[in-house]
Amino acid sequence: MADEESKKRQVKLEIQLDEAMAQGVYCNLAMINHTEGEFCLDFIFVQPQQPKAKVRARILASPTHAKRIAAALTQNVQRYEKKFGTIPAPQSGPEHGPMH
Repeated sequence: MADEESKKRQVKLEIQLDEAMAQGVYCNLAMINHTEGEFCLDFIFVQPQQPKAKVRARILASPTHAKRIAAALTQNVQRYEKKFGTIPAPQSGPEHGPMH
């Protein structure tokens, strides 16, 4: 009986993706900041030898959702490496930009 009630409460989620969003954007830098109540993830495109960079997308998420994103990303990187091989460790230094 509990299973029947659970099935009745499940909602089928239909995700919509318009054409412009489906194209995606390329980013080669991410900056992450947080307050007690939210995480702010800025995805940025830095052109080589240019003094300015542009934020291409900003995602605001609750701490709980940020933790889910981190877990999902970790899981997907592990799947990727299992299929395609180890991803080299990122280089550090100012010429490679911050990832914090």
